[in-house]
Amino acid sequence: MPTQTLDREVVIIGSGPAGLTAAIYSARASLKPLLIDAPADAEKQTVPGGQLMITTDVENYPGFAKGIDGPALMEEFRKQAERFGTEFLEEWIDSVDLSERPFLLKTRNYEISTQTLIIATGASAMWLGIPGEAKVPDGFGGNGVSACATCDGPLPGFRNQPLVVVGGGDTAMEEATFLTRYASKVYVIHRRDKLRASKIMQDKALHNEKIEFVWNTEVEEILGEDQAGVTGVRLRNVVTNDESRLPCSGVFIAIGHKPNTALFKGQLDMDDIGYLITAHRSTATNVPGVFACGDVQDNCYRQAVTAAGTGCMAALDAERFLDHLPVAMPSGEEVTIEDEHVTEDHQAIIRADGSMIPNHPEMAAKEE
Repeated sequence: MPTQTLDREVVIIGSGPAGLTAAIYSARASLKPLLIDAPADAEKQTVPGGQLMITTDVENYPGFAKGIDGPALMEEFRKQAERFGTEFLEEWIDSVDLSERPFLLKTRNYEISTQTLIIATGASAMWLGIPGEAKVPDGFGGNGVSACATCDGPLPGFRNQPLVVVGGGDTAMEEATFLTRYASKVYVIHRRDKLRASKIMQDKALHNEKIEFVWNTEVEEILGEDQAGVTGVRLRNVVTNDESRLPCSGVFIAIGHKPNTALFKGQLDMDDIGYLITAHRSTATNVPGVFACGDVQDNCYRQAVTAAGTGCMAALDAERFLDHLPVAMPSGEEVTIEDEHVTEDHQAIIRADGSMIPNHPEMAAKEE
């Protein structure tokens, strides 16, 4: 198929709460955004709509007193974005060139140039890859298996039930401690004989009477029934190789998250894990005109509502950039679409040709 060429002012990558909120705001600003998302792929565990597409009940998103099904919530997001004119495209992005503006994105069927790019590719939970872990109907994902205690822990099916947390880092300790609010007992399964978590997180978990640690042990299989969901786990002691079964009603995988940023390596600044680095006062990355929102730049909160909030910010930042207004950068300076740099102290403007003028109208008028 011949490659088609598209030219846009705003392109958004990702269709979770962050990407769709960015689409809603930029579409309402008449910027006619194009939203690109990966096609549904069971092997790669991708589905348009993000991680909420595998979440059954969402009880902590404002505006839904009785809660809402994850896919239903994302469908409402999508309809709202469509209402204001967002264009959708499901394609795998093969390459991105951010070396100059307009930026260039290539897929199998399209070459897309854009003046601004909003990255909302999210972060994926790391999984064990064991039987019973996959999404329903191939496993119990969404029916007793979760990677987010804050999202799913308060659900009725987990209340006053024994639960399992897998992991030994800060995330696992935080999840286990949080789940003690609802569970009758929380078992932390760790493959080593000591934790990797920070001392303060270890102490908190080790002194919690509702948490029991199972050391030197791996989860080999998640057990359950189609209707009832998770009923237990099959364990193996890595020292003795002995196997055992532990009854439980839920399994929370807490071995970390991996931001979906491989496409941007070498072009955008990232932290050691791979999360995109943005400015404190905006969603700008180190490349002017490229903005990041949602879990792809948030290694702390990772909630739908915070992702949506940063999606709003990214759209407003992109709109401001396109309106020739300065946008705060991670370096502390501000940059315009004409590549003018406002110094961090706001005292001067460095023009694209390298000349400098005072950032005060009356002083600039005198010099000119």
